[in-house]
Amino acid sequence: MIIKTTLLRKVSLVLCVALGISSQYVQAQESSYQTPPSEIEELVKAPVTPAVTFSKSGDFMLLLERAGYGSIEDLAQPELRIGGIRINPATNGQSRTSSFNNIKFKKIKDNEAQSISGLPENPKIGNISVSPDEKYLAFTHTTGEGISLWVADLSTLEAKELASNLVNQVYGRSIQWLPDNRILVKAVNPERGEEPKAPLAPKGPTIQQSTGDAAPSRTYQDLLQNPHDEDLLAYYMDSKLMVFDLDGGKQEIGESGMIKSVSPSPDGEYFMVETIQKPFSYLVPASRFPYNVEILDREGNKVKTLAEIPLDEVRPTGFDATVTGPRSINWRADKPATLYWAEAQDGGDPREDIEERDVVYMQEAPFNGEKTKLATTSLRFAGINWSDDKFAILNERWFASRQEKRSLINPSKPGEKEKVIVERSYDDIYNDPGSPLFIDNQYGRSVIHRKGDKIFMSSEGGSPEGSMPYLSTLNVKDGKEEILWRSEAPYYERVAKVISTDGSEFITVRESTEEQPNYWIRNTRKRIAPIQITDFEHPYESLKGINRELVTYERNDGLNLSATIYTPEGYDSENDGPLPVLMWAYPREYKSAATAAQVRGSKYEFTRLSWGSPLYWVTQGYAVMDRTEMPIVGEGDEEPNDYFVDQLVANAEAAIDYIAERGIGDRDRVAVGGHSYGAFMTANLLSHTDLFAAGIARSGAYNRTLTPFGFQYEQRTYWEAPEIYNTMSPFMNAHKVKTPILLIHGEADNNSGTFPIQSDRYYNALKGHGATTRLVFLPHESHGYASMESILHTLHEQHEWLEKWVKNKN
Repeated sequence: MIIKTTLLRKVSLVLCVALGISSQYVQAQESSYQTPPSEIEELVKAPVTPAVTFSKSGDFMLLLERAGYGSIEDLAQPELRIGGIRINPATNGQSRTSSFNNIKFKKIKDNEAQSISGLPENPKIGNISVSPDEKYLAFTHTTGEGISLWVADLSTLEAKELASNLVNQVYGRSIQWLPDNRILVKAVNPERGEEPKAPLAPKGPTIQQSTGDAAPSRTYQDLLQNPHDEDLLAYYMDSKLMVFDLDGGKQEIGESGMIKSVSPSPDGEYFMVETIQKPFSYLVPASRFPYNVEILDREGNKVKTLAEIPLDEVRPTGFDATVTGPRSINWRADKPATLYWAEAQDGGDPREDIEERDVVYMQEAPFNGEKTKLATTSLRFAGINWSDDKFAILNERWFASRQEKRSLINPSKPGEKEKVIVERSYDDIYNDPGSPLFIDNQYGRSVIHRKGDKIFMSSEGGSPEGSMPYLSTLNVKDGKEEILWRSEAPYYERVAKVISTDGSEFITVRESTEEQPNYWIRNTRKRIAPIQITDFEHPYESLKGINRELVTYERNDGLNLSATIYTPEGYDSENDGPLPVLMWAYPREYKSAATAAQVRGSKYEFTRLSWGSPLYWVTQGYAVMDRTEMPIVGEGDEEPNDYFVDQLVANAEAAIDYIAERGIGDRDRVAVGGHSYGAFMTANLLSHTDLFAAGIARSGAYNRTLTPFGFQYEQRTYWEAPEIYNTMSPFMNAHKVKTPILLIHGEADNNSGTFPIQSDRYYNALKGHGATTRLVFLPHESHGYASMESILHTLHEQHEWLEKWVKNKN
């Protein structure tokens, strides 16, 4: 554990006393992890609710059980950080992955779930996938020596190992079912040899060169640094495709290489394989390295090289920018073997004024004919939802205006004018018709669930009273929406899976403020009471009875804001008086004041805790103001960040005014906190206001000049808007901070922009100007903290900070 303190180390204390020097003094470096109060620790260690996945037919479900947080020893295992990937060299898989430790099988209408027998010892299960006929289950198991392939027979509920320590899980998906119940595996190339050894001395300097083409790039982490890194990346990504039958028989497919992804055609007769090529880059991660897209037949013979995608270092700026050439290459879900993809017509540059941004092409097996122009888009292509040869939904998006468009196309008539069925701001949750629901077709692929011209849709159901999800149909001919079912108070309930073809029978997940989310079957045609199919227990006994309220209030410009306020069980503001407050938030940018003012969330949601939640402090006598809306609005040609500081301050003032005027919170004892961009928000608020008693900033970025080609939703570069970057950087305003601020950061942060040096340099700037501050670096932790020791220590640090500077403020 590394803790940096603001003034002298403890070893200086004797000298200070001997010399009669008066000095504000802070605790020196601690030697071990600390824990928060027992009430908080017990909540962190509460049982984890199983994850749930349903069969395609909806007649059974799998309950995937997992343990709690892992240990710091798990995170401390050897790790390679190369090409934007974090690799565990012992397993040939990605490091820092989560896993399950048990699988249970449950028929939907049976009461009891049954455990699958024969699972490996100390299971670390991942990549769980049900066979096309739903008779078998494939999964991987990770040990200290590699990743193995396992299969379970769902008729006997017995599992067995098919292949030991051969799965290559460094990049992308590693196992997939084929239509004939065989399993396609991306395996470690058995002929790759020994790991490349680092040279004792380099052969020469590491050189990068620009030839004059602009290559703006965001600040990626874990990039290649030298030729040895290149050798290691090529070694660990070296893969061979293999197909296993259920008896363990194996067939090798095609050539080995740095296989990025493999995708079988719906009929299983072809494989689309993407293989990374050289030259590598030290500027961008492996996801943007050159790659070839090849089509193989089922025996592994190359049918065609569909595309040779170049290195993606040179791309226009802006979130609507993209690459030139084929992108988003996929199989049509409704055809045996037809590919489709998009190609930008504007050079990938959103600043170009052009009517047709993208063209969508398709080509069917055996891939020796001309490509067919299927459709065009005026916005950026965002995928296709397939149904059949006469019905598909073309999706488009444009970030700059927050616009989305969905159009009906007829694939049997390529180039025919599309019929727009939805055109809206995707920030507008009040008028969101939802997303299409899907069923599986004869190829086992997801296609639109529809009845004639009516598409089944599931929507969050946003409203001024909060979210009330619903199931509906949308008629693509006349645009009319028919609501088939809607969640009702006092529950927050949404559709998890539609079972019947007419949409009358479906599975929901239902929760309330006091009820843990559980699954239910509903039947609107039979009009019978819903049937509960899981019975997960409330994991947080000590939180039962706490008060929760979704509230709305106004900003000084009339903009409607919302937050969720939690107070201790039995608390009454009139009798108990105002409480110390912990306000937690995350700023969001909007292009419309109307959408920014919309209420988000539900007053009936279950109180779910995560490692980073502020809700633990409701057990310590605090009022917690969570999901405190911090909208930043810039309409028309104005960008939201042009008004970032002013609107951020106005949001905070409105929140404090509301909770103080209600008598819930003590205006003089309010802390503000956040993670990542929420930490950036916290530092800005302490720079520009004296509203708060303390701040907590976790894993943030504080100097925007270190992210000069854009950050969060800011598309402009530093050189295009230097005043924005400087005004918004807490580092540039460190001399203004007079409020105690706690900084916490993972030493192995992998998030773009939030390099650990951000906290290190900000702390030094604060210290240099006499601020009260504390910097905690968590060894081995990434942007999100994973080990039990780090999480408990983080909560300990936050608790001590809040107790000293907020609750017991002088």
